[in-house]
Amino acid sequence: MKNIRFVLCTLFFVLCPFVASQAVDIPKQGFGLQIGWAQPVLRINEPGNVATKDSLSRNIHLNGFKVGLIYDASYVAGFGSSMGINYTFGVSNSGWEKTYPNSDLHHNRTLITYHELELFVDWQYKFEIAKETYLMLYTGPTIQLGAELNMRRDTKEENFNTGEVTLTYGDRSCAYTTDKNDEAMKRINVTWGVGAGFQYKRYFLRGGYDFGLIVPYKNADFENGDYHTRGRLDQWAVKIGMYLWYAD
Repeated sequence: MKNIRFVLCTLFFVLCPFVASQAVDIPKQGFGLQIGWAQPVLRINEPGNVATKDSLSRNIHLNGFKVGLIYDASYVAGFGSSMGINYTFGVSNSGWEKTYPNSDLHHNRTLITYHELELFVDWQYKFEIAKETYLMLYTGPTIQLGAELNMRRDTKEENFNTGEVTLTYGDRSCAYTTDKNDEAMKRINVTWGVGAGFQYKRYFLRGGYDFGLIVPYKNADFENGDYHTRGRLDQWAVKIGMYLWYAD
């Protein structure tokens, strides 16, 4: 993951000086809709393991979608910005796992659903590769507001004598805390994104990665002294969209 981050950042900053020399006349404003695939990624450490307590070695991927509004403005020679608001949904299903390593009679699974709103502001550069066809590079911050982060733990148990299987659905629990302790997820998260895109007339495709800048998750692990379970919330996204209003 560190290599991916390094490559994305390097491409962005290396290509900017080159594309700046390819300045063309870019439409000045656009307002539209976007929708696409999203994958929030909760990265947490393993506090019980001394060797990995400071590395976010455990990843929980929540696959889902993103939909939102975008306003695009170009200022000087292709340089500009885009901003807007998105709704993101993600879900994770661990699948059935053995509760006890040496027993096939008892299994459990964890279901996680995630809803959030996000406000993004990106600085971008567009350059024309053909008539009304552009490539773009962008980077900028996003403020995420978690609406819901629900977890449910189900169990499946097989009777050794009869072979009857009993499935029990757990209660949904919200991972967000309402007080100021550090026992659960915080609703506010801030990320920094790097991405690239393609635009043809009113239609566009954008994709990139957002790196979490704060620690929205920090849970004291009292069984392991001073260790803490902590985390970072990142996100992959690929979006397609169309400008409903476009002005030169």
